[in-house]
Amino acid sequence: MKPLKFILRPLLFSFLFILVSATPDDSKQTEKIHDAADVLKDFSKMKESIPHNLIAEYEGIIIVPHLINAGFVVGGKRGKGIAMVKLDDGKWSDPVFVTLTGGSFGLQIGVQSVDLVLVFRHKGALTKVKNGDFTIGGDVSAAAGPVGRSTSANTDYKLEAEVYSYSRSRGLFAGISINGSNLGIDKKGNAAYYGSSISSSDIFETAKSNTEAVGLLKEALGAM
Repeated sequence: MKPLKFILRPLLFSFLFILVSATPDDSKQTEKIHDAADVLKDFSKMKESIPHNLIAEYEGIIIVPHLINAGFVVGGKRGKGIAMVKLDDGKWSDPVFVTLTGGSFGLQIGVQSVDLVLVFRHKGALTKVKNGDFTIGGDVSAAAGPVGRSTSANTDYKLEAEVYSYSRSRGLFAGISINGSNLGIDKKGNAAYYGSSISSSDIFETAKSNTEAVGLLKEALGAM
């Protein structure tokens, strides 16, 4: 009969293998959060940036770094990013990972990568998104956002739109139509970063994450 240690050793290795395999791989999500923070920092450095009052008054934000906008007669968009909403105490929630997809028809050609920021008037528009059944332009329409260091820089805007959109390509503001695009929750991304037992609604209701990446993201958003 084999000694007990020779029997337990394979079982121990098997247990460790299962444990390691079950550990979430959040490297892609961490990179996405860092990219989102960089987008906010880059926007804040631009001469005509997102007005501070807009960020202060509105309740939700989506940041999609490197959104691919491709077109050859029929255009298409696809990107992954993060969404955040304001909590009752005025702080920003932890980021929820989202996907943005859509298409459009028109005479267009080429492939363009843009950084996209959407600012939502009411957070309910984001917290109700679950299975990708939310369409920008159908459920709510997005308008090109005002620019300036404060809303007084452009008196034509009264900050009444439900969603304002900002897009940047190669360091400059770039026009892009997102109406008709579909917004969905990236469940795999959220499970990889937070654990499989958490839902997007749970993430939207908390600000408990103490990771360095989330801290840098909230710091960048607070400095807008």
